[in-house]
Amino acid sequence: MHARDTSRVTATDPDGHEHTVHVTGAGARRQLHCDSCDWTRAAQFLPWLKAEEHLAETHRAAAGTGHPDPGTAPASGT
Repeated sequence: MHARDTSRVTATDPDGHEHTVHVTGAGARRQLHCDSCDWTRAAQFLPWLKAEEHLAETHRAAAGTGHPDPGTAPASGT
């Protein structure tokens, strides 16, 4: 059995609160989970983009503004 791949997308809202969406799984079986609001979603394609959209729409947080982390996916366009 293979270990599950895990990464995360972190963003900071205008009030300075950090929000994190974890991306787990591999291939077409990825799962997204937001630490801030317990939002979860299965994502077959572009899971990091869907995580960024959740952070922007729900928490008004811009991805790529959180603390850099080796397990963090880069923001769109980088």
